[in-house]
Amino acid sequence: MAASQKIFAGARIRRIRNEKGLSQTAMAEGLGISPSYLNLIERNQRPLTVQLLLKLASVYRINPEELQGENATSLAELKEVFADPLLAGEMPGMHELAETVEASPNAALALVKLYRAYREQAERLSDLSQMLASEGRATAVTAKRLPVDEVRGALERRPYHFPAIEDEAESFLKLLDVKEGLLPALKDWLLREQGISVRVLPAATMPNWRRRYDRHSQRLFISERLSPADQLREIAMETALIRMQVAIDRGVADLKLSTDEARRLARFEMARYAALALMMPYQAFLTQAGRAKHDVAVLASRFSVSFEQAATRLVTLARPGASAIPFFLVEIDHAGNRLRRIGAEGFPHDRFGGACPKLSHHACFAEPGRVLVEAAEMPDGGLFATIARTVDGPATAYHERPRRTAILLGCDLEHTDKLAYRPSLLVSKDVAALPIGPACRLCERTGCLSRAEPPLTRPIGLDEAVTGFSAYDFQ
Repeated sequence: MAASQKIFAGARIRRIRNEKGLSQTAMAEGLGISPSYLNLIERNQRPLTVQLLLKLASVYRINPEELQGENATSLAELKEVFADPLLAGEMPGMHELAETVEASPNAALALVKLYRAYREQAERLSDLSQMLASEGRATAVTAKRLPVDEVRGALERRPYHFPAIEDEAESFLKLLDVKEGLLPALKDWLLREQGISVRVLPAATMPNWRRRYDRHSQRLFISERLSPADQLREIAMETALIRMQVAIDRGVADLKLSTDEARRLARFEMARYAALALMMPYQAFLTQAGRAKHDVAVLASRFSVSFEQAATRLVTLARPGASAIPFFLVEIDHAGNRLRRIGAEGFPHDRFGGACPKLSHHACFAEPGRVLVEAAEMPDGGLFATIARTVDGPATAYHERPRRTAILLGCDLEHTDKLAYRPSLLVSKDVAALPIGPACRLCERTGCLSRAEPPLTRPIGLDEAVTGFSAYDFQ
């Protein structure tokens, strides 16, 4: 132990003393210190010295490592418990959490186990509710959610198309001179109409922000870590927040959110939507999407946008009388967390699910940048075309781990003839579609090598004489 390192382990010393049935006087005598000094140690007003650690090890046969530092794992787990929206406003300070772990480690672990059981039951109820809803039986199962979850849920349930924003974007574009491109047109408008200049700053100057508007100097700063397409989107977002406030507010109102924080988050979502509407004008993009047979990479090149931006814009093409294929999109990170689920008709939970581990966007991380195209078949026979690819985040320094997510763009397989990906989607008696399910808890496919959880609808198989290839056998 370094000379400068201080170890405060009062609660543990007190627990050891109580377990051995010793008074402070008796333990102090065994350690060769005064009872008052031991009292200060137990109240964490004095640290343990190297000599005391060695004395504790020899007299009471205690491993010194047990006294060095707090139980970081239990502390992190307890912090996760109190971060749940169910306990909003009850979050104790880190010092109080540390004291709880130190003084009552068994109680802290019991609380963590109880919380995990609660989360498990909540997930089971959610899956069961989804299953019943797909069968046409509505449920009243609800749960308190974070504002970000409320916004995501609202976007999943409705078509990802906001007419007021589309109309305002088209009107605004008519006022701009975009002959030299949208970027110089937006910069010129910001400077001429708002007195705002745009500057791209180096990463060292703005290490933590993509975009920052300084109201005092009337300057909009953009990070150099962003790709040209992402830099344009940030400038378009700031412009939309200034010029398209009424349309953005209408889009937020359409989501019918319950809290101010959720509505603020939704404003950012609407601003991103407005930026895409400016970067890829509706009618022009719809026309080019048909000509390119919805080839995302081709569309990204034609409009000088990213693959992700072009894929997202395809989902928005749901204007009555001028719509495209009803695409849907899901985005995940490398750990499988779902970040976005949107659809031209709402995300198709009941028909597609989107949580099957066999879907190609999970495989994308092994082949970054490659477009994976597959036909997928649901247990009820529903067929879907899926197009997946990884998406890279901002540029990183050599010591940083890059952010990489994966998107999956999908639609009913009946639209195959309108897709440039048709050769990879043909299904025949000799070429089968990939068998998938809505989610492991709701899927009854047997022998699935990718199964992560047993289904809710079947009892687990407990035959000791038979073991299947799936991680969970069921009857």
